[in-house]
Amino acid sequence: MKSTRPYTQRARAQATAGTRQKVLDAAVALTMERFTLEIVLADVAERAGVSVQTVLRHFGSRDGLFDAVREHRRAAVREQRAAPIGDAPAAVTAIVGHYDEIGDFMLRMLAQEHLDEPSRTLVERGRRMHREWVREVFAPQLAGCPDAEALTDLLVVATDLYTWKLLRRDAGHDRPTTEQRMLRLLRAVLPADAEER
Repeated sequence: MKSTRPYTQRARAQATAGTRQKVLDAAVALTMERFTLEIVLADVAERAGVSVQTVLRHFGSRDGLFDAVREHRRAAVREQRAAPIGDAPAAVTAIVGHYDEIGDFMLRMLAQEHLDEPSRTLVERGRRMHREWVREVFAPQLAGCPDAEALTDLLVVATDLYTWKLLRRDAGHDRPTTEQRMLRLLRAVLPADAEER
């Protein structure tokens, strides 16, 4: 008679991974709805359909859970912002799509960065990530620029969350108009021959 032990271990590992993912998804969903400071482990456990003890068994602590949430979101953000190198219109489409999906959540994180250490860490990482994205996506345009650091600053501003907020939320523009205006801003700061590089 064959042993069912490997199958049982595999099924148990899959169940454990599934539970961990449910808890992560619940925590992410809650951060989309309210300030991180307001979220307690009982909220996450209830949303995930597990006990607080299960959350602690998987993540160790509230800080451990939110560290895992940050890593989980970081991978998703990289995927959402993917754009062909040097392609300004594609970069704008990607960044506006990203902001349309989680821009309001990002604004909530910014609003609490001075009150909550996990939020501050997330915001700092986000700023670094955005600057890295600009350097990567606009590498051809930056390569031939005599003052690449100043141009990087301007490209960061042209594609920043607050630029999206001003256009999309404050002015109430639809997505195509927001993309057109952001692209126009980008082209205004790029060197005249940048699109040919």
